[in-house]
Amino acid sequence: MPYRWLPTDERWKKGRQQRAVQPFSDEDASVETMSHCSSFSDPTSLADDGTETDQTVEDLDEETSQEDYDYKLRGFIDSTFDKSAKIRLLALEGLKSAFASKLLYDFILERRVTLTDSIERCLKKGKSEEQCVAAQVASLLCIQLGSSIESEEVFKSLRPIFKTILTDKSVCVQTRRACATNLAICCYVAADDIEDLHLTMTYLESIFTASYQKQDKTIGVSPAPLDISTLAAWTLLLTICPASLMKKIFEIHLTKLPCLLSCGDVDMRIAAGETLALLFELSRDIYDDFEYEDMELLCCKLKGLATDGNKYRAKTDRKKQRSVFRDVLKTIEYCNTGMHHLASIQAMSDHIHVRGPKIIQLLQASLQQFGEKKQLLDGDFDPETITFGPECMYIDSWVKKRTYETFKELLASGIRFHLQANEFVRSVFELGPPLLLDAATLKATKTSRVERHFYNSAVCKARTKARNKFRDKRADIGEYI
Repeated sequence: MPYRWLPTDERWKKGRQQRAVQPFSDEDASVETMSHCSSFSDPTSLADDGTETDQTVEDLDEETSQEDYDYKLRGFIDSTFDKSAKIRLLALEGLKSAFASKLLYDFILERRVTLTDSIERCLKKGKSEEQCVAAQVASLLCIQLGSSIESEEVFKSLRPIFKTILTDKSVCVQTRRACATNLAICCYVAADDIEDLHLTMTYLESIFTASYQKQDKTIGVSPAPLDISTLAAWTLLLTICPASLMKKIFEIHLTKLPCLLSCGDVDMRIAAGETLALLFELSRDIYDDFEYEDMELLCCKLKGLATDGNKYRAKTDRKKQRSVFRDVLKTIEYCNTGMHHLASIQAMSDHIHVRGPKIIQLLQASLQQFGEKKQLLDGDFDPETITFGPECMYIDSWVKKRTYETFKELLASGIRFHLQANEFVRSVFELGPPLLLDAATLKATKTSRVERHFYNSAVCKARTKARNKFRDKRADIGEYI
């Protein structure tokens, strides 16, 4: 039916008739048409019910959130077997983030074989980016399991694949670097046999030793970034190497590592310097009669790197290099001075019963001299303080520094959480069992954002004032007027 236009008055009357309200009748007062209203409760009873059920509600929320989280992780694990490379990569990234930020020992233990198979599949069939993330997930899996039989089985299952990728020159350098680093981490966590440790170190040595200076004064042709990663990974395993293997390592590498200090890459120079410092630190702890033949030549080279001002190198590279090599030089000089004085003290102590009081005076003087030099050189390593919750940790040796930097690079922002809660990570840094703190205590120890802002501002202001004292030359003008 076509629409018929009505005048304004007629349209108003028609609408008014449609909106007319019908009078109320008794039939409308039936039970079905009435609204229901709940009676008011006693306020005290509501309060009582609330206090009794608060904890139950919180527990239910936690259980629900944990179930949702586990369901999400199970989805990630299933997605690692997907045909799409993009979906597999996203799933690996999700597992990596979860393993780095939470403790999931029970969840992982039930699905260890499935996770190992998925990582193995991604390493074999994936492309460069997928392989790199899969290698990191393998290391995080071992850290979650700790030093146990399960993590050792994971390591032994994946080590042949890591070795194949590491030694394959057709593979992308970035992938080979990731495999070198994570192979060393898995070995550090899971290897329980000296043979496994020695074999893994041999794999890494075969890569970076190609950069050692040869008889014709030439440098190896293997890629520098891969050499740096393998050298750093080998240095990590050096921190847990037993004394029975150290003598051979000293004989082979202490004479060849100094040639890498002349490398054109600043990262390689720094890696070689830190490895040398760690070797000297271990030698000081293991052998009392350790001596290095070319100490003067080595110290001269280290002093040159610690005071390098060549303009053909980038300013940031020079700054980073000088900072590291000052500590390296102090460590090596301290080791040499300490060994020399200990030897002289031992020689004099053998003749005390013959020479009498005069030798005792010389011995006391030597001890005092050694103590003064030790006090000067005791700054061979500037300690770094790491705070996590109510606790703190001091990085006061090259062994701790190498270990902490490796774990920090892998765990990223989750390093502090694992230092607090992960028993394996705490055992590595000798922190003891995890502290049992309730939520109120943790909240009390946490500083607010405003307090952190004021603290950082005060520190920045004090640092600026201290630096300006040495930068402002106007204070010296009065001496020449």
